[in-house]
Amino acid sequence: MRTDVHASRARRQRAATHWNPPFSKGAFSALTPELQRAVATARYATPTPIQEQCIPHLLAGRDLIGCAQTGTGKTAAFILPLLQQLHNDCRRPKQGTPRALILTPTRELAAQIGDSIRTYGRFLRLSHTVVFGGVSQLHQVRALSRGVDILVATPGRLLDLMQQGFIHLNEVEIFVLDEADRMLDMGFIPDIRRVLAKLQPKRQTLFFSATMAPKVVELATSMVRDPVQVSIAPDEPAVERIAQKVLFVGKMDKDSLLVSLLRDQQITKAIVFTQMKHAANLVVEKLHTAGIRGVAIHGNKSQGARTRALDGFRQGHFRVLVATDVAARGLDVDDITHVIN
Repeated sequence: MRTDVHASRARRQRAATHWNPPFSKGAFSALTPELQRAVATARYATPTPIQEQCIPHLLAGRDLIGCAQTGTGKTAAFILPLLQQLHNDCRRPKQGTPRALILTPTRELAAQIGDSIRTYGRFLRLSHTVVFGGVSQLHQVRALSRGVDILVATPGRLLDLMQQGFIHLNEVEIFVLDEADRMLDMGFIPDIRRVLAKLQPKRQTLFFSATMAPKVVELATSMVRDPVQVSIAPDEPAVERIAQKVLFVGKMDKDSLLVSLLRDQQITKAIVFTQMKHAANLVVEKLHTAGIRGVAIHGNKSQGARTRALDGFRQGHFRVLVATDVAARGLDVDDITHVIN
């Protein structure tokens, strides 16, 4: 079985190496044939502005501070060059000692980044794993013991596994801090500094944030050396692309108004935000009573339940996702028609 897997990987790699990608444009043309093929397989032909600006600098080994909102193609902007650099210096990773670390604030975002690495690295012989809390650490520890090139992690579980001796960061060559402003909002800055203290000084650092408040700038400048700065403004402000309505309603009538709104069949996929976790559960119960399929996602749910809820919403099994701010940023869900606060 193991020999067959290795042979299959080798065949894919040879096919990618001898494949001449016809669609690569701009910054994508600087990628290896394996990565160009993966990009084309994912049906991307032209880099987004942040990809066009980031990829050449990152391939050159520069540190980078990037300011870009969700949905700009930021994840591919750092994953593609990261994969190429590790592939160009391909060697077997040591047990529990990743060569690249991507730190992200939420479990869902960590899982999405892991999916992107799988998509873009499909023709490369690089390994990765994702570690976060809310689930047993058993499978995560097993993956680390085999050695991984890329580790995607949330701060809490990363520090926990480091303390137990399962993760060593002294050989990290590339460090990516994603959604830095969200990290600040969630109180993770002390954890980030603890992680930074374990990294080797000679590394490439990539810092990404949707906003650049003074405290975020202070953190960024403490991490990078002679960075390239990339800032991507959307073509038009998000607010101008969204039709907004305000409805004045008494507290006792909120649920009935929500049900009334969601009976509109033009609302095919909606996110409803609540402030409290218990309120999210109550809203879902009200929706079910009214015959509207909804599911809740919040911090009190197990990671398995959160993953199942999100997957069911993405696949259309539920029309409504009722969420606390755990879903406020970073979730990649297509075809959302309405957001209700």
